Amino acid sequence: MPENQEIKIFSGEATRYLTEKIVKYYGVEMGASAVTRFSDGEFEPRFDEPVQGKEVYIVQSTFAPTDNLMELLLLIDAAKRASAAHVTAVIPYFGFARQDRKEKSRISIGAKLMANLLQTSGVDRVVTMDLHAGQIQGFFDIPVDHLFGSSIFIPYIENMHIQDLCIVAPDMGGTKRAKAYARMLNADIAICHKERTKANVVDSMQIIGDVQGKNVIIVDDMIDTAGTITMAANLCMDNGATTVRALSTHAVCSGPAFDRIEKSAIQELLVTDTIPHDSMPSKITVLSCAQYFANSIKKIFKNESMSSAFLV
Repeated sequence: MPENQEIKIFSGEATRYLTEKIVKYYGVEMGASAVTRFSDGEFEPRFDEPVQGKEVYIVQSTFAPTDNLMELLLLIDAAKRASAAHVTAVIPYFGFARQDRKEKSRISIGAKLMANLLQTSGVDRVVTMDLHAGQIQGFFDIPVDHLFGSSIFIPYIENMHIQDLCIVAPDMGGTKRAKAYARMLNADIAICHKERTKANVVDSMQIIGDVQGKNVIIVDDMIDTAGTITMAANLCMDNGATTVRALSTHAVCSGPAFDRIEKSAIQELLVTDTIPHDSMPSKITVLSCAQYFANSIKKIFKNESMSSAFLV
């Protein structure tokens, strides 16, 4: 049977904009699906074409609202009940990943619950990018392909030919990521140490390392309210940096994020399109992850090694 007839790539409603680009790069038509909505808010996703015996890939990021997660789970269940050969969930942005451990009493480990829900729904494999905590891969008992945004960002940065480059981690948790970027770009490294009393509020920050006279790039996996990354950018400038840029794979950008970015010392912010926005501030450059995911899906479908897909 021809390859294009064996693989079916479907999309959840929230990620259709990205799936359309993925299937274009892959060279197939997007699978036909739809959602029936009831008056009380309940919804019923369905496939409008046969999937029996097919390799089914369902693309859906699980950003807010949680209906996006529920739709993904229902689509996986529908595919398994329709006798799909295998079902792979392609989750460009893996929501609830910040809840990877218990840091205080009487809270859930949301990322583990996400893994349980996906596996219970019947998924055979998960493909995602730049998990907030890499150890989340161990929450699954199925294959997880953890892609890295560096495969998208590094070529773009190299083409900029920036001199005196310094990679900065906006917090201690991002040190490993910053070290990887610094190694690949042959750059210096600095680390910001932040203290916070509650989520989304940074009380204070200090910089460890020398950014004097450097062209700084702050690297992070996600930007939510942009409090941390803009504080880090302003701190770098206060400590003598020549220019400050930043990159983040997932542009959650909630609340005051865009306003903070526009008013900050950040000259340019690079993000990917794992999360859609109607409009972006002029400082933000969006790099598409569609071709990266298309190539990764093709490798998985052909049982080829995924090691060449990773730069970190």
